[in-house]
Amino acid sequence: MAIEKVMDIPSDNVYAYALSKTLTKVSSPVTVGLYSECHNRINMVLKNIEVHMNQEAKRREEKYTKEPKPRSITPSVSDLLSLILRLLFYRPVWTEQNQNMKNIRYLFVRFSAWHFAGSDLLWAGLVMQLCKALQNSFGKLQLGLFRITQHDEEKDAGKKKIEDIPKNWRSKKLGCIPIWALILMGLIFSLLILVPLIIYGFSDMKDNKEGEKVESSSGVLEGFAIAILGVPAVGALRFIILLLKNLIFNQDLKIRQGLDNKKVSQQLGLMHEVRKEMRLLCCFIYFMEIFEKRRIRVVLEITNLDRCTPKKIVGVLDAINILLSDEESPFISVLAVDPEVLVRQVQQAEDCLNKRDSAYDFLDRIITLPFTVPPLSDASKSSLFENIVRGQSEISEDIPFEGTDASTLGGPVTSFSVEDEYSVKYSETEEEQVTPLIANTGNFQTFAATELNLNEVNRLIESAFSCIFSRHTSKLQSYISGDTMSMRRVINSIRVTIMIMETQKLEPPPPEKIAAWVVLVDRWPCRLSWIIQCVEDDQQSNEIDGSFCAADNTKTLWEVFNYNSLELCIIGYEVENFLERDGDPELFEVFLRKDFRFTVGELEMFQLCTVNLNYSIKKDLARVRGSRRLKKAGRNAFLSLSSQTVMNMKTDDICQELSKLSFPEKYLETVRENFIDGRTILFSDTKDLRQVLQMTLGEWTTFKIHFLGVIPPSRPAQAKTLPDATNPGVVICSSDHRC
Repeated sequence: MAIEKVMDIPSDNVYAYALSKTLTKVSSPVTVGLYSECHNRINMVLKNIEVHMNQEAKRREEKYTKEPKPRSITPSVSDLLSLILRLLFYRPVWTEQNQNMKNIRYLFVRFSAWHFAGSDLLWAGLVMQLCKALQNSFGKLQLGLFRITQHDEEKDAGKKKIEDIPKNWRSKKLGCIPIWALILMGLIFSLLILVPLIIYGFSDMKDNKEGEKVESSSGVLEGFAIAILGVPAVGALRFIILLLKNLIFNQDLKIRQGLDNKKVSQQLGLMHEVRKEMRLLCCFIYFMEIFEKRRIRVVLEITNLDRCTPKKIVGVLDAINILLSDEESPFISVLAVDPEVLVRQVQQAEDCLNKRDSAYDFLDRIITLPFTVPPLSDASKSSLFENIVRGQSEISEDIPFEGTDASTLGGPVTSFSVEDEYSVKYSETEEEQVTPLIANTGNFQTFAATELNLNEVNRLIESAFSCIFSRHTSKLQSYISGDTMSMRRVINSIRVTIMIMETQKLEPPPPEKIAAWVVLVDRWPCRLSWIIQCVEDDQQSNEIDGSFCAADNTKTLWEVFNYNSLELCIIGYEVENFLERDGDPELFEVFLRKDFRFTVGELEMFQLCTVNLNYSIKKDLARVRGSRRLKKAGRNAFLSLSSQTVMNMKTDDICQELSKLSFPEKYLETVRENFIDGRTILFSDTKDLRQVLQMTLGEWTTFKIHFLGVIPPSRPAQAKTLPDATNPGVVICSSDHRC
């Protein structure tokens, strides 16, 4: 926050621009880790990256005019015929000139892993999506012709050989004669034979002896001609059949067949077969680079991977590392994920990581360019929040950095929404203002719209929203999350909360208080649930003790939390999953202790209209707290010491307690000789402790009940190994230690 006082964090378009510029400079292959907790911000960054990279490609085409002009992305009829002729009769030549071309074309392929999450092999879905995108971009016919006429697995498996010649194409030859010349000669020869046959060989013959001899010799000549013409006809027929086969059975269908074929997928290795298909696509892209007179880079954008299971995530990461990372691969892979979720999922993957390998090491071997989108500044969050409230596009960027007209890129690209599928519309029609909230049926209590005073409700809602996106009148923008889904929850919850207050005829607090309460519930649900449970337990304890005095409603929620924080720390490992949902703990303290000092009285009022709090968290906290109180009751019944008391005891304190329990002096000497203190009793193995003390069964039982608490024989204690100093006072007892 101190940095933000000097200057605001730049907008996401700045980061997208910087990353796009970097991607246009680095050599492929490269794997980018685009990290952000907000998936909507990731989508916006990806869209801006596409715009800036397309702008860079257009800028290069305008700058490098001395290079051969690239062909159009949408080829004309002449370009298509030229491509087919190149595929049939020529091979590309890799030269220094065409390998250092400045012009470039980017092909963007979006792969949402969540759409293929039901597949056993998620990475196979990624490859099929990539194959479909290339087919749609370049055409199935062109790809099928390349497979038949150009692709050679043995030759294409090696590196490209750079030659020092001016030509980019070399004719295919049979012997020393180009294939196109042979075919042309064959056509001319066939015409020379076929034309006389048509004119003279199939004319009607006169029925005489001389004619019978002519007809017989003509039949021999016809048979000879058909035999000669049949060889190229069979070759042409074979070529047509192969072409139709590749048009029908394309790459993605072959991958599906491999998935269904257990012999391929289990014994021979499906990854190897898919790798050969990927090599074919790479070679086709190399061919198209020479034809289009520019470099071609495929930008594969992988999103929503962190929503899949650990095993599938690791499979996709392995596929990126194995299939898309060859030395000369033309792929740029952008892995757009939440890094915290991704690391947690990879760490949980079974049989995928080595014992010495961590999730971070695994990702470091794959990611060559980590790029974390920083959190939004307060100003950006305020602007984003206001845009969502008004139903406008979120975090709009008005001017592209390159100054290129948006229309030249195929559509409007000056403004992008963080999330395209959803938009919050904030409008009230006259018809809605006269519609009753609850229908008037019978004698039940009804609430008409006029009774609700919708004008006042709208004013309160608008004021509450303005408290968040106004930087000068409130500090709430510092506490809201930068995730747009969290902002939407806050917006909707504020509306419902104010509506319930008006419906229940409650005196509404200041709009800033309402907004702050909703933000508190959204950001720290576990800690707030703990406060509510503690207040509720205190009130119930007063009723049980018979002191029906009114609770102190002026006590702040921070005082309640601070008083019971040690207990929450002790049971932290039991509610760890809930605590992970909370935001910054230090920010929580500043929120309740300094900026918004909510009281117990305000808590009781807000509970009636709090709709965005999951009360199952509170129930689990109540269960854990009740279980600890039951154990505490058992300690009190047997006069057992608390774990916190034992933790702070020195050796002399242990001896004093043993004297009170009338233990013989020899045990006191043993304690002094072995320097046994409270920590030793709590954290050492009970078998070792009993062996050192050499106590009888009765003496040991008394010692353990007094210092270690009551452990029911029907339910042995679970093994807990918590030497962490952050959980003081936790009794550690192994499950194999009998009472």
